[in-house]
Amino acid sequence: MRWDLALRYRLIETVAWWEGRLTTNHLMQSFGISRQQASKDINTYISAHAPKNLEYDKHLKGYVPSKHFKPLFIDDSASAYLHLLNQNHDRAPHVEGLALAYTHTEVLRVPDRSVRPEVLRPLLKACREGLRLECDYVSFTTPQVETRLIAPHTLVYTGMRWHVRAYCEKNRAYRDFVLSRFRGVPELIEDVSANGREEDVGWNTPVQVIIEPDTRLKPEQRAIIETDFGMRNGRLVIETQGALVQYVLQRYQIDPTKVHAKASAQQIIVANLDDLQDWLYS
Repeated sequence: MRWDLALRYRLIETVAWWEGRLTTNHLMQSFGISRQQASKDINTYISAHAPKNLEYDKHLKGYVPSKHFKPLFIDDSASAYLHLLNQNHDRAPHVEGLALAYTHTEVLRVPDRSVRPEVLRPLLKACREGLRLECDYVSFTTPQVETRLIAPHTLVYTGMRWHVRAYCEKNRAYRDFVLSRFRGVPELIEDVSANGREEDVGWNTPVQVIIEPDTRLKPEQRAIIETDFGMRNGRLVIETQGALVQYVLQRYQIDPTKVHAKASAQQIIVANLDDLQDWLYS
């Protein structure tokens, strides 16, 4: 299936399922196509892929999801739709049908940390091709600019900042380098590194972070926390990698070195913290 057609089918399902009414105008406005083409896309979606998903409502003058609606091109979970609203907050208000949601939605805008294009481009190339890279870098332990030889393999977004996972030849270990702390322009070294992603034990070790309500909470308070975090059987099991454990805890605002005096402020704890110590301080 062509990519552009798949995108149109995704919009068909998104608008129909979440906004409750789909017309040819949605496709025309979003993709700049003719009414004839938009009508053809909707009819092809129904006849070739999902004959039981949509019904035409003469009163609403549009297609509505049927009782048998079962999406083929989107995830119909609430979290997926909220993610769509978050990711496309600046663009989707201009898409008819999705615009209605944005009159009742606000997304907190946190400025991205400074990442310069001239830093990102060589990092991307190094990751793709497994190349070594010479760069100037600053850190809290070494605030003066220092030249490093690294072999990047993966860019990581923690929810607040971007960093690159890379082998550091100075430390002879895999480390995380914050993109906003690169200085100057990294220089690619045109030879393939022997220290790629496959050799990164921290990256390739699967780890579970198990979160539970603070045991000091009352049973009815614990039940609220379990629902808030979508826990099952009183716990939330997060599948991650050893190298990312510290960032998982940061996202959940858990400081593994402290216990808040008030259980109502702490709310959640890491049930298997002892098992994670090697990854927190590596």
